[in-house]
Amino acid sequence: MFEKLRIKEHMEVANSEGLHVGTVDEVDGDAIKLTKSDSADDIHHFLKLDDVEKIDHNRIYLKEGARIPAGLGNKAVMESA
Repeated sequence: MFEKLRIKEHMEVANSEGLHVGTVDEVDGDAIKLTKSDSADDIHHFLKLDDVEKIDHNRIYLKEGARIPAGLGNKAVMESA
């Protein structure tokens, strides 16, 4: 659980290709709770801690094939379009 202790509020979460997925709100048990502001549907979404590949500075990278809920990371793109 060393990695769990390194995950902090406001860290960026990226997929395996380095694309923005969301921002950490908090760690809730064995899941990462993401902020609503990165969600197209304005609700909190959760990612499994088991899906974390690595943590590099202030960024969390997910494993290839990690299940990412639909609509994450899209809100900022939609608002700037």
